[in-house]
Amino acid sequence: MPGLNALHTLMLPRGRCCRYSRAIITAPNAFAHTNVAVVYAAIDPQLGRVEYIDRKRLWWSLSVVYPLLPFLGMAAHAATGYQIALGLPLLISYGLMPLLDFFIGEDKNNPPEAVVPQLEADRYYRWLTWITVPLHFVALIGCAWWVGTHDLSWWAVPLMAYVAGADSGLGINTGHELGHKNNRLEQWLTRLVLAVPAYGHFTVEHGRGHHRAVSTPEDHASARMGESIYRFALRELPGGIRRAWRLETERLKRLGKSSWSPGNTMLQSYAVSIVLQVGLIVAFGWIMLPFLAVHNLIAWWQLKTANYVEHYGLLRLRLPDGRYEAPQPHHSWNTNHLVTNLALFHLQRHSDHHAYPGRRYQSLRHFDNLPQLPSGYFGMFPLSWVPPLWFKVMDPRLLALPHVQGDLDRVNVDPKRRARIYARWSNHLCIEAYRKTCPKLP
Repeated sequence: MPGLNALHTLMLPRGRCCRYSRAIITAPNAFAHTNVAVVYAAIDPQLGRVEYIDRKRLWWSLSVVYPLLPFLGMAAHAATGYQIALGLPLLISYGLMPLLDFFIGEDKNNPPEAVVPQLEADRYYRWLTWITVPLHFVALIGCAWWVGTHDLSWWAVPLMAYVAGADSGLGINTGHELGHKNNRLEQWLTRLVLAVPAYGHFTVEHGRGHHRAVSTPEDHASARMGESIYRFALRELPGGIRRAWRLETERLKRLGKSSWSPGNTMLQSYAVSIVLQVGLIVAFGWIMLPFLAVHNLIAWWQLKTANYVEHYGLLRLRLPDGRYEAPQPHHSWNTNHLVTNLALFHLQRHSDHHAYPGRRYQSLRHFDNLPQLPSGYFGMFPLSWVPPLWFKVMDPRLLALPHVQGDLDRVNVDPKRRARIYARWSNHLCIEAYRKTCPKLP
């Protein structure tokens, strides 16, 4: 991508006191199409003055416009008359995006730690996430309008519903970024955007459930080695809903309120979902029933796939007191592939996110020797849908991790396949896989 030349990385300890400022300067190489960039500058006690320009500042807008991708399919249908053209967004997401990741590659640049407080205070980055929320509503309503006002073949309706559902799955990603922020506005925006895929329990389950239990056998949202995505989804969805309801009930009980009170954040989001989806049925007729059923399932499936990919087989070890060690960057799979990170608000720098959940997307960091996926999410998702291929690619990579080195006791193994996995990955096979996958490591 033009203008995304690498920056020198300056890593400073967290919490170091420093003075900083921001200025608008002329920077001819900042972007190919503009010569204006924002410079973040700080005075560090040891390093002196450090400066940082976010070369991706304008490119983050890809995360804003990406939810509008279904309109390209509608435009293609209108231009050609071919209903199959409605599937163009799927071809872009699962065909073009992985290719762009492959050819453009990774971006391992980190902002200097000294300027992170200033970078996170820049409201431009927040505006991008806020603007994205209504666009998810626009995309779903647009897809529903197209289905309800055009004479489509029987197969084109579920195709359009699949496109809409995959797009609404991105709404959960937007809600993921907003839901970790502790202010009233962004919490309400989270509930609104989660209403589009009808996934109102996500913030409770993710923040108060998944983040506390991540990469442990007790976590519904952490996939185990040898567990297919289909078995994982059947465990994750009901387990997540039950855990979210229990956590929200406990919170309301401490406030002296009923589980069914208006203060239940899950019910607030689901109420918006009901209004939205009933409104679509009233507006466009009964064709919306199968359309919305497929849409909802695919949107949920998007999240199941992301959860499956993000923590597959990774395990936090138990401490002598019986508790699990604190989440560390190596307890999540990471990927620095540039294009898909720009389209997903940096979701793929998942390792730093779990270690420091409060960090905003523009500040998330790359660390060396982390579990690294071989492609961005749009490439990994289809791979996960074919379990034999997934296991072939990911199991050796998992065992090759520096903190695992073939030791299955450091892996979150599926109990139902434990005997088979231990029999297959005996010590010499583990070491062989380790050396083949990471030949530069000892």
